[in-house]
Amino acid sequence: MTAVVDATPDAGVARSVHDLRMVAVAAGAWAGAGLGTSGSALVWGAVLAVAALVALVAWRRGSVLLVAVAAALAVTGGTGAVRAEVLASGPLAGLADERAVATVVVEVRGDARVHPAQGVRPAYASLPGLAVAVDGRGRAWRVRTPVLLVVSGAAVDGWSRWPVGTRLRAEARLERADPGDPYGAVLRVRGDATVVRAPPASLRLVERVRQGLRTSVAHRAPEPRALVPALVLGDTSALTPEVVDDFRTTGLSHLTAVSGANLTLLLAFCLVLARWVGVRGRVLRVLGLATVVVFVGLCRTEPSVLRAAAMGLVALAALGAGGRAAGMRHLAVAATGLLLLDPYLARSVGFALSVLASGGIVWWARPWSSLLGRWLPRLVAESVAVPLAAHLATLPVVAAISGRVSVSGLLANAVAGPFVGPATVLGFAAAAASLLSAHLAAVLGFGAAWSAQPVLWVAHAGAALPGSARDWPASPFALGWLGAAALAAGLVMPFVLVRRRLVVALALLMVVALVLPPRRPGWPPPGWALVACDVGQGDGLVLRAGPHDAVVVDTGPDPAVLQRCLAELGVRRVPLLVLTHFHDDHTGGLDGVLGTRPVGQVWVSPLASPSGEATRVRAEAARLGVPVVTPAVGAGGSVGEVAWQVLGPLAGPAADVAAEDESGRENDASLVVMATVGGVRVLLTGDVEPAGQEAIVAAGADLHADVLKVPHHGSSRQDQAFLAATHARVAVASAGVDNDYGHPAPSTVARLRGLGMQVLATNEHGSVALEAKDGRLLVATER
Repeated sequence: MTAVVDATPDAGVARSVHDLRMVAVAAGAWAGAGLGTSGSALVWGAVLAVAALVALVAWRRGSVLLVAVAAALAVTGGTGAVRAEVLASGPLAGLADERAVATVVVEVRGDARVHPAQGVRPAYASLPGLAVAVDGRGRAWRVRTPVLLVVSGAAVDGWSRWPVGTRLRAEARLERADPGDPYGAVLRVRGDATVVRAPPASLRLVERVRQGLRTSVAHRAPEPRALVPALVLGDTSALTPEVVDDFRTTGLSHLTAVSGANLTLLLAFCLVLARWVGVRGRVLRVLGLATVVVFVGLCRTEPSVLRAAAMGLVALAALGAGGRAAGMRHLAVAATGLLLLDPYLARSVGFALSVLASGGIVWWARPWSSLLGRWLPRLVAESVAVPLAAHLATLPVVAAISGRVSVSGLLANAVAGPFVGPATVLGFAAAAASLLSAHLAAVLGFGAAWSAQPVLWVAHAGAALPGSARDWPASPFALGWLGAAALAAGLVMPFVLVRRRLVVALALLMVVALVLPPRRPGWPPPGWALVACDVGQGDGLVLRAGPHDAVVVDTGPDPAVLQRCLAELGVRRVPLLVLTHFHDDHTGGLDGVLGTRPVGQVWVSPLASPSGEATRVRAEAARLGVPVVTPAVGAGGSVGEVAWQVLGPLAGPAADVAAEDESGRENDASLVVMATVGGVRVLLTGDVEPAGQEAIVAAGADLHADVLKVPHHGSSRQDQAFLAATHARVAVASAGVDNDYGHPAPSTVARLRGLGMQVLATNEHGSVALEAKDGRLLVATER
């Protein structure tokens, strides 16, 4: 009898350890798939070598676990390497190497994602497809190769409307996909397409139900009308950029993606509601399984949906016997199986978010909800614990892809969590009811929209707080430290949740952190004269005119980013706002200045192009009663500590620039200004092109400066004489991290260094501050 009693705890411990062993196997499978799909024979060889080494160690130690890890590493690595080789050696890959133009028959495999215009880049759409036939270079092939379609120009609207499952014939230029992408080629489509085959009946039915959901909320307010399809179907096409940014800032963006976390939230709400009405046992799990089936049917059997379904089923399995250790085993088995089926999932951010969110929910949500349930209603406790667990588990990955940590994320997820389930469930119900009765669907859609509205209020209120998000470097060390901190927070959470006073104290501390603007030690330097704000791919410069006054030159593409920079610098008034030209990467952040603090005057380029952006700027300034002026070349003046002289544009809107190069004409119409602030001469150049630079040099302008704002974010198009005439000691290039243009160009950086300049770029150093002190030019960088 004694032996039985003594053995019971040990057996439980052994069983828990055994359940968690599969996590190590899944990690090996993940690593193998990620390395195998790199497309590098050298990397694949290294994977085999590591697998062999692990197997050797396992054999010598007699470790079954290490044998399993080595096998997972080798098998997924081999599968990934084979898939990568197939994609790299097929007919489409050969045509892509030649950048050939071909006629392709392609099947649409997912919804189009429309990317808005950014700077000089026009709007474009991208959507996944499956190429089934290709005709090019005098030959024809039948294939089954995944491709990425990229559409621009007038064809964007047409391609964005094609339902999934449609087969189309189109002419496209083929290009190589990036290494590690799960595509055989990128198809840059020319013009519209011809329908070869309509979607099958099953997909047409799904599309009808999806449209029924949109119709059920069509008469609601714009924001909830757009959010309900995003919560239910992952359809974010109607979300405004402002809503998307606020969701990203508050850590709520996972709600608008078809992910395991989203499905788990839906399952959590349905099952909590079912338990509340008395459903128990197998019926509860059958209800959960039915929810997953309906979810897959409505969201379509795309890879991302199937991945989400697998993660949801893991959460469902965790409700059964075995506890959270068994749930983690189920999660590891599901992840390993998915990686064997599609090794490219190892490189998917969505897969990482799904696995981590599901793992956090399985491991943390139930015990946390039990602890919260001691002093909160059970329904509220579970609705809060699930999003909290998902947010904490995904924190490092979100920081890696966004470059920031959402301070408001925990609070926002906790407050918004109870409303997400009802909005999603009512949305699903409205979609299903649309097949029976439009009136019933409208009633359910009304409830879904009203349930979604508090989520929007939470996102807007959280994003408006000065300390809502903090920038976070995406370096391995910083992300590793953040992951360790998230894990530590998860470990101490049980100690916190059972103590109501401690929870209240921490909540008050979080409120203080959210209300106060973020401060970095030593930033900004107290004597700054000029700061090039890190606004991403764009310009946003601040010249100190007084203790709380500044001249702002360009606003970058994002109002929130510029507003945060101005708040850090303590700028309360802007006597002069200079918009060098009307490209979005220089004017898109206008609302971060106008309307947030008093502005005395706005200077603009003489060329009102693009006309839409020029009209918007003037309309916004007129609404606030701010005068808009186009300064004359040669004009000078001062405000506070800032003095200036306008040097350009001199090339004129059309001179020396090809008429068909509209973007070049707009760049060359940039205002070029020599400013003096705090004893520092700064040459502000906008995006002036070589023709405009040559014209300014030819006019005999005094270009001597201490600091050069490198034209056009450091593009390769520069005039050597113009750069040399500045005799600058420091050159600052404002560019976004991993921008599509390769700015600043290595050739330009080499030129500037060859002229004796120290080159600083915001994509590498963050915001850059300069000041003059005792005849020296001092530089401080944010990072």
